[in-house]
Order: sequence, then structure tokens, then C-alpha cells
Amino acid sequence: MKKREFIKKASLAILGTPFYGSILANNTSEMWQFDPEVLVKNEDFWLKVRQDYKLKPEYINLENGYYNIIPTPTLDALKKQIELVNYEGAHYMRTVQWENKARMVAKVAQVIKANPKNVILTRNTTESLNMVIKGMNWQKGDEAVFAEQDYGAMKNMFGQISNRFGTTNKIISIPNHPKSDDEIVKLYENAITDRTKLLMVCHMINITGQILPVKKICAMAHKHGVKVMVDGAHCIGHFEFDINDLECDYYGSSLHKWLAVPLGTGLLWVADSEIDNLWPLFAEDPKEPGDIARLNHTGTIPVYHDLSIEAAVDYYNILGGERKEMRLRYLQEYWTKQVREIPNIIVNTPTDSNRACAIANVGIKGIKPSVLAERLLNEFSIYTVAIDNANVKGCRITPNVFTSTEELDLLVNGLKKLAS
Repeated sequence: MKKREFIKKASLAILGTPFYGSILANNTSEMWQFDPEVLVKNEDFWLKVRQDYKLKPEYINLENGYYNIIPTPTLDALKKQIELVNYEGAHYMRTVQWENKARMVAKVAQVIKANPKNVILTRNTTESLNMVIKGMNWQKGDEAVFAEQDYGAMKNMFGQISNRFGTTNKIISIPNHPKSDDEIVKLYENAITDRTKLLMVCHMINITGQILPVKKICAMAHKHGVKVMVDGAHCIGHFEFDINDLECDYYGSSLHKWLAVPLGTGLLWVADSEIDNLWPLFAEDPKEPGDIARLNHTGTIPVYHDLSIEAAVDYYNILGGERKEMRLRYLQEYWTKQVREIPNIIVNTPTDSNRACAIANVGIKGIKPSVLAERLLNEFSIYTVAIDNANVKGCRITPNVFTSTEELDLLVNGLKKLAS
């Protein structure tokens, strides 16, 4: 056996460590005994899943949207990968680094049913989408359309492009409780002119959890000759979807959120027709037409974060995308249904199950969001994040698979007391 092939196989053996210590992996037979509709409410099962996480006892973590802490099996895999890369040093980086990265791309591409040739790994959604915004050939007078509820980093980049190239940004506002998909589509369409070059839309609005009708928005925009870039920061590993079905041009996501990959891992998907139309952030050697690697020159980065994708996806697959999505939606609706009709409590997330999943936002009349977050932590030991911009004033509540309904009962009781 050649030395290079030996090292490759040895590396793969270390990377492919089974989840022997995983409570979830050891209880998979229990999952198959129940239909997903039944399992989603089985608190005993989800308490077993909880054992795969090391949680701080000082507070209840209901701010998992920023970063989903990773389960112990994935954390153990990360530690092994750090040791492996450190052990092999430059030899690893100069031999099997790119082959392993390609494997990770293929692994995560399966989650969204994408062809790996359309996917690159990044550090986060901000990097992914800024690569698109900054990489387009902007001309003076070109227009971009996005919403005031979109993420600040991307809005800042559109502002920089405007200052640099003389472009115009058309900003709309998304209602928290839309009457229909058509209402949302029409808001974007009304902002489009013959100078519109790019439309940015959230798959899920990060501050409210509202899921937007992306496919319908893309169809409308393409009818007007406008490209669509989708911010999917909170979607991969959160709820199931087929990226091809969206019919968008660009899609960015953060894998360290709901897919629970270690911090500093993201994804950019680019349609075949657009791969050669973007300028990469870092110059790359010439590539064949349609080779997305031209966009993925990164320099030297912590490669073990990317390697952890395999363990994270394996854990996600053991749990099952459908089961996870149903549980997350159940948790959100479990607490929001109890407070929607309480006087002085305002839920800024749609009631329709198809328009939301785990994330929801709640405010209380007369209490600033920052004060509400502070009181939830200090008086009820519940950690959240305050949102106070656009038409959203409240705290974002993001439970995870390790969250119990008992913890959400404490949230409900706290909100009721504060609202009274």
C-alpha cells in the first residue's frame, strides 16, 4: 500500500469514530416504536436526547438561534480531529485536506438534497452572502431589494456597495402576521423596477422565526429578470427542504446553528448559471467554467471545524430531520399557544404552523425588550436575547431538542407574571 493511501485510510478511521457514548444512538430502537406524531410529545425520550448535551445549570438556555451548542458525540469527534490534524501537521494539510473537505461538502449537501458541485463551505452566513453581494458586477444606478427585518451584516454590505458604486437600496417591511403568501410576494414585487439587479429574502426571519414563501418570491423575481439571494442562516438542520425546489440563485447558511456543527462553519450554494458570474473574495488560480472551487480560496483555516460536519450530520440523521423539525415546532407552539391571548403579551410570530418552527418572538406592553430579557434572566433564570428594531420588539425564544416542556412552563409562568 502506498504511503499516501495508508495515511488517508488511517485518517478516515479516526474521523469515522462511531457514537458509542451517545444516548441517542443507543436508543434508536425506541424511536422506531412510535410514529413521529407520538414521539414528538414523548418527554421521556427527549430527556434521553438531553443527556447527549452538557448544559449549564445556572440558567435555561432559550437562545439557541445564535449558536446551537453541539452534542457530546460531535464534541468528542471535534477533539479527535484537532488531535489528528495537530499530529499530522503540514503533511495532513498538503495531502488529504482537500479530499476530506470534499467529503464534508458531499455530506452536508445531502441534507438539503443539493449537488455537491454547487456547494462550498464557508465560515458563516455573513461570509456566504457577502461573497455574493460583493462579488456581483454592480453598476451605478443598479438597485437591490431587501427587508428591514433582514440581518444587519448583509444590510451593511448593501450599504457599502451603494456608497462605492452608486447603487440604490429599496427596503420593504415584512408584517409579523401576513394574511397570505400573496401579500408577502406583492411587497417584494412592488419594490422591483427595471433597474433591480438582486433581491435578498430570508428563508426564515431570524428575529421572529417567520418562514417566507421563498419559491413564490423567486418565481416572481425571475419573471422580472431579477436574481434572488436567500438568507437561510436558520434553516439547515432546523426544518426539511429541497434547495432545488426553491429555485433561487444563491443560498447561504450557518451550519453552527441548527445543524449543530462547531462554530465557524457555513455553506454557500450557487446555481449553475451563476457560478462564473461572481468575483471571489480571495483570488484563486484559473478554474474550468462552472467550477465552484473558484469561489472557495480561503487561505489556512481551522480545518477540523469542517471535518466535524460529518459527525454533526450523522447525529442529525440518527435523530431524523422530520422528527427534529416536528419536535422543534411542537416546542414553539407549546409555549406560544399558552400566551397569545394573555393581556399585554404580544407574540410577533405567525400562528400558522407552516410559517414558523422553533423560533418565536414575544414582547410585553410597557416593558422594553432589553429590560424583558434582563428580568427573565434575573428573576426566572431564563436566558434569551432582546430584539428591538423594525416592527419587532420583544425577546427571541429559541428552544432546542434538549429543551423540556417543564422549562417552557417556567417561561410561560414568567411571562404571565411580568405581563400582569
